[in-house]
Amino acid sequence: MKYIIDFFEIFYLLFNFVLIMNKTKASIVKWLAAIGPGLFLIGYNIGTGSVTTMAQTGAIHSMRFLWVLALSCIFTYILMIAYGKTTLVSGKSALTLFRDRWKYGWLISLYILIALIIGELLALMGIMGIVSDLIAEALIMIAGVAPPKWLIILLISIIFYYFIMKGKYSGFEKLLTFFVIIMGLSFSIVFLLVSPPSEEIIQGFIPQLGMEGASPGLIAAIAGTTCSAAVFIMRSTVLLEKGWNISQLKTEKRDALVSSIMMFLLSGLIMAVSAGTLYLMHQRVDSTLDLIHLFKPLGGTMGAIILIFGVASAGLSTVFPIVLIAPWLWSDYKGIKRDLHSPISRMMILIAFVFAFGSVVLNQRPPALMIFSQAFQACILPAVVIPIILIINDNKTMKHHKIGPVMNVALLAVLIFSLFTTWFAIKDLIN
Repeated sequence: MKYIIDFFEIFYLLFNFVLIMNKTKASIVKWLAAIGPGLFLIGYNIGTGSVTTMAQTGAIHSMRFLWVLALSCIFTYILMIAYGKTTLVSGKSALTLFRDRWKYGWLISLYILIALIIGELLALMGIMGIVSDLIAEALIMIAGVAPPKWLIILLISIIFYYFIMKGKYSGFEKLLTFFVIIMGLSFSIVFLLVSPPSEEIIQGFIPQLGMEGASPGLIAAIAGTTCSAAVFIMRSTVLLEKGWNISQLKTEKRDALVSSIMMFLLSGLIMAVSAGTLYLMHQRVDSTLDLIHLFKPLGGTMGAIILIFGVASAGLSTVFPIVLIAPWLWSDYKGIKRDLHSPISRMMILIAFVFAFGSVVLNQRPPALMIFSQAFQACILPAVVIPIILIINDNKTMKHHKIGPVMNVALLAVLIFSLFTTWFAIKDLIN
């Protein structure tokens, strides 16, 4: 009975939050309209991969790797601007640009397409496994019973597939807005309940390596989940899907800035929550539910359910972009209209949802799948950075919109960063 009362208290808090949001609807809608494509990518980028990776980092190292997150977000901003500018100036998606600009550009586009799809399918296995675990745990806290994991995944897949078949991009954006708001609200409340000392947060911005237990793979995963190759390729597609053109160059920069800051704040909150719980208890995240179970004595059942809301929202906000990545990028690669209702798009989306059951079939924990998929993403980053440097400096493509020396130096720094994280990722994957 107590758990049911706790649940209604949570619902009451969320209901009041919605009322407050409704009172300031005009300003919020105006703000969200300014970060439309960025909002889509926030929903995609801050998923259970980020939660797992940041929770692992916070549990083992507290806030000492906050500087890696900050650096990743800065480089994410730079690449988002680069991909956004080339897309708006040329009117073409990234894969189409790479394919058309060079004789063997189709090989680059095909490699990126295949690598991103493989990486996202791996991530989807972990995401659905984590979300189903969380929903089951919440149901046990509230009602005392929960359906099997495969049934939860099946129900989520059916609901999402129906929504994708009936919806449009504007609808996806609205749903992601809801998930991002719930995610941000939940993590903020939990952060207020348990947070590390402010001195640790400040010290986290100072670069340091060579710490005990500082896995190169974890560093690569932080970079992979934030400065993700898929984000930049998808940004190109989403800008075109949104209908933006060259007149929105200034808006695109603002969109990139706001979304990068939001990515840093949300990821940093997750790291801080883990640092304030698992790190102090000398515990590691071997299971997604570890964070929930260890937090429960500190925040109570209500706090644990709020945390579940946040992590589950992070996971569900990622599902839409992941299952859309294959049909959208295939359309871009082939130079055809993006149509989610075409037979090949339907087939690709269905195949993606079949992979959602991977954590049920494979004898592997969802967090391990997520860490592996994020490290795998880091390996793809150089293949995304090098072509955009060449394209954005190309007179034929950019005309008088070419970038200056400052942006070129910034992109060179991103390239060096991507090579380091790739080396870390490969080293860890081999081990």
